Amino acid sequence: MSQPSPSAAGTAGGATIERPEGFRRVAALLAARGHPHAPVWLEVAARTSQEAADALGVAVGQIAKSVVFRRVADARAVLVVASGDRRVDEAKVTAHAGPIGRADATFVKASTGFAIGGVSPLAHATEPIVLIDRELFRFDVIWAAAGHPNGVFRLTPGELVVLTGAPVADVTP
Repeated sequence: MSQPSPSAAGTAGGATIERPEGFRRVAALLAARGHPHAPVWLEVAARTSQEAADALGVAVGQIAKSVVFRRVADARAVLVVASGDRRVDEAKVTAHAGPIGRADATFVKASTGFAIGGVSPLAHATEPIVLIDRELFRFDVIWAAAGHPNGVFRLTPGELVVLTGAPVADVTP
């Protein structure tokens, strides 16, 4: 796998390529918080956990997928950061956040600032309620979306908790 420069701008044939705004926003936040791993730009879009795992050469469970719901009471986004090989149990999320419904692509983009397939666990347009799947702690290293389907960043489950300030929860069957 070939991973281009982890900077917010890359080069191609000597010309500078500006990365998308969401990717730059995540990169800036990670740098400001002193995270040791800058986001990397994948050669292929990784909109699913399997695509990301294939591109990175890691287990599907190591992908910290972002699943967004819409809380019924106030239309606030509820972001579940779950292990890529697990299904999110909506009843368990409801127990933590209150009744939830599905979130369409327009809601996800408006509330997080990211398109589906590139929703980062941090640097949102509007702060969502965030829950972190305890199943991520099976792995020493995980990878999360960095604001674009081609962007990812490396971290540990513990770093995810620190970066998001979110609780670890039982959200999978």
